[in-house]
Amino acid sequence: MALTRGRFISHEYDRMIVRFSMQDGAREIPCAISTSAMDDLEPGSQVRPEQREAQFIRLRDRIEARAASKYCATEFEGTPPGIVLRGIDFRS
Repeated sequence: MALTRGRFISHEYDRMIVRFSMQDGAREIPCAISTSAMDDLEPGSQVRPEQREAQFIRLRDRIEARAASKYCATEFEGTPPGIVLRGIDFRS
């Protein structure tokens, strides 16, 4: 089954990540992207912590597409298993 859009969860300043989810049917898949990866996707921007959710929303389609491809490739990390995106995941 293909992943569908989930929800924005939070920006964790101390871990420098944005947490979000994707849905596989009724199952929620935990996901995260590093803030440096988001900054790489939007070069030249100076994003303050309180602007991370808005940045995620702007980049959401690209982020979720990459999360879906890692899910299909079963590239899970952590406990519970989830999808973690870093800058390298967006380099061609």
